[in-house]
Amino acid sequence: MTGYERLARAKRFDMKRKPFRQLHILRPVTWVISYPNVWARNLKVNRVGMETIKPPFLLLCTHHAFIDFMVTTAAIFPHRANYVVAIDGFIAREWLLRLVGGICKRKFTNDLQLIRQIKEVLLKNGDVLALYPEARYTHVGTTAPLPDSLGKMAKLAKVPVVMLNMHGNYLNSPAWNLRKRQVNLTADYSLLFTSEELATVSVEEINGKIRAAFEYDEYRYQRENGIKISHPWRAEGLHKPLYQCAHCKSEYTISSSGATITCSACSKVWQMDELGRLSAIVPASDEKVLSTEFSHIPDWYEFQRTQIKEEIEAGTYHLEVEARVEALPNARGYIPLGIAKLTHSMEGFTLEGSFDGNSFSLVKPALSMYSCHIEWEYKKKGDCIDLSTLDDTYYIYPLTHECSVTKIALATEELYLYHKRSALDPS
Repeated sequence: MTGYERLARAKRFDMKRKPFRQLHILRPVTWVISYPNVWARNLKVNRVGMETIKPPFLLLCTHHAFIDFMVTTAAIFPHRANYVVAIDGFIAREWLLRLVGGICKRKFTNDLQLIRQIKEVLLKNGDVLALYPEARYTHVGTTAPLPDSLGKMAKLAKVPVVMLNMHGNYLNSPAWNLRKRQVNLTADYSLLFTSEELATVSVEEINGKIRAAFEYDEYRYQRENGIKISHPWRAEGLHKPLYQCAHCKSEYTISSSGATITCSACSKVWQMDELGRLSAIVPASDEKVLSTEFSHIPDWYEFQRTQIKEEIEAGTYHLEVEARVEALPNARGYIPLGIAKLTHSMEGFTLEGSFDGNSFSLVKPALSMYSCHIEWEYKKKGDCIDLSTLDDTYYIYPLTHECSVTKIALATEELYLYHKRSALDPS
């Protein structure tokens, strides 16, 4: 049976199944898994306004690394929760994740079924609903875009809204290099709104307060707390989020090794120190003065965003690459489909190909996605993006080094904002 035939016949993940209340017998299991990991990193939870708050409540969490779920479990102890989890988290363990309260979601899709399940958890079961609305691990230790629907969801739920802003999780294992560091963890666990307050404020006010509560900068946190990371490989993989040279502006020419990153186009080299700061240690081939464009890694990342924004404002942004495609219709595993053409342009995404003689097309307009999910060296298969419908998720691996999935993610965010502004002001 071909990959396309397997996909056509595959039973889709049952998104309509009601969420399980976390079984009492499994709650100690979640504690046994979580507590040794957070104790080993001296987790400190700062509780603000939580003295009288008990379930049900909506818990909004920042998203840095896999250990986030363990920190969340420790923070809400002894209460149980249901967690919204991406479909790839269910692979080969769907039954277990459902029993411990997992609710499946395909990333960056408008899934009304999820709203029904959230209401089931909060209003019928009276439990905690833990949501990671950034929907991806942070790229460089700063806040990812949040959906406008958060405020509306909070108002409809009519239960307290609680924030869990975690620190140290990204520094312990950034998405571009998952090798573990030994970094102490903290978490700010605070009440944002009581149910009575939600009834008196607008959706816009709710979103504003949520966005303010979600602000974080892990590299600033590292410096302010004197957290030294001395591993000699601490910068390896940093070229994944920093794909464009800050000096000569060439793209896809940055590489990393040990504690340094290098541009092959202009030969400039930067070193990451133990506090996460960058400094130029080898000047570029066309300059004599040794200057550091961005010592703060998030500033370099945002510089790349400004470059993309200029392309979009000029109407010239366009990417077209061949890519290897795999599908994930359910939790049984990936189905290889073949090679297709991925186009990312001013209009959004198009994925077109012919799999085993069958025409395939997936279109995702720019306004349908406020962000997109990417992975670096995903399961050792390479860098990829994933695009989802309500029934399928497609993992797309560009087949050229003249492409960065980080740029695609940044462009997705900026295209959404560009079209949103245009819709509000057509002139």
